[in-house]
Amino acid sequence: MAEMNRELADFLRRARSQGDPSRAGLPPDGRVRRVPGLRREEVALLAGVSTDYYARLEQGRPITPSPAVVDAIGRALGLDAAGRAHLRDLTGVIAAPTRRRARGVQRVRPGLFQLIDALDSEPALVLGRRTDILAANRMAKALFADFEQLPPRERNYARWMFLDADARSLFVDWEDQARAAVESLRLDVGRDPDDRETAALVTDLRESSPDFDRWWEQHRVHQRTHGSKRLCHPVVGELTVEYETLALPGDPDTTLFVYTAEAGSPSKRALDLLASWTLTGSVAETERRSRSNPAL
Repeated sequence: MAEMNRELADFLRRARSQGDPSRAGLPPDGRVRRVPGLRREEVALLAGVSTDYYARLEQGRPITPSPAVVDAIGRALGLDAAGRAHLRDLTGVIAAPTRRRARGVQRVRPGLFQLIDALDSEPALVLGRRTDILAANRMAKALFADFEQLPPRERNYARWMFLDADARSLFVDWEDQARAAVESLRLDVGRDPDDRETAALVTDLRESSPDFDRWWEQHRVHQRTHGSKRLCHPVVGELTVEYETLALPGDPDTTLFVYTAEAGSPSKRALDLLASWTLTGSVAETERRSRSNPAL
């Protein structure tokens, strides 16, 4: 509980420092702001609680606010949906019995393997807790990396993103993608701060990557639902893929990521070439087949 309160205190301070008084609708009071963001008393005013109560929360004192107070503070700080969910996790609004403590090895059911293999022309990944890579179809291996060839410990999206040189060169927008990985991992830690494997992963990445350590300190959270990735692939060159995430009913710790490109776009053509390359192993042969069969 004490560790969780420290996490809450850190998150509240950083969220408050990023607040915009003008956007919060606060009238100017003529005082010079020595630091950016909102003052404690301003957050308290916007949330409808006393300054002393909010100050004790931000100090990590062992108090548990009501769901209504947590929602009010989230609105006062201007948090997005992911930020509000993280705040609820850190304050313990979700009752303890709903937290999942069983931490066995995650396994992908056969039907899910069949599903991603059926998505033959679209890359698909299955991620588990702490962004562990549980499964990847043929196209995902060709687009990103053959994760099955990595040692089991290294089959983790965040670890691959920060510690694999090929990942840094693959993503044109590496910084954006890497920051999103950090912020997504932050969300996982808030949901289950007692998970030892997640804590060990974070410690390892903070020690191994200055970038990860710097962004982790910012304590921002992000829920990956959809978006785009810009890549410079060693086989097919530059392309942009859009991704959608699908939560699996009955298995909230597992997420399916599917990557597509707009029909008729250069990126779609690049994906089609990559699909053929995985079968022929030759760019020249892929181009020849494409010219002889425009449907490819």
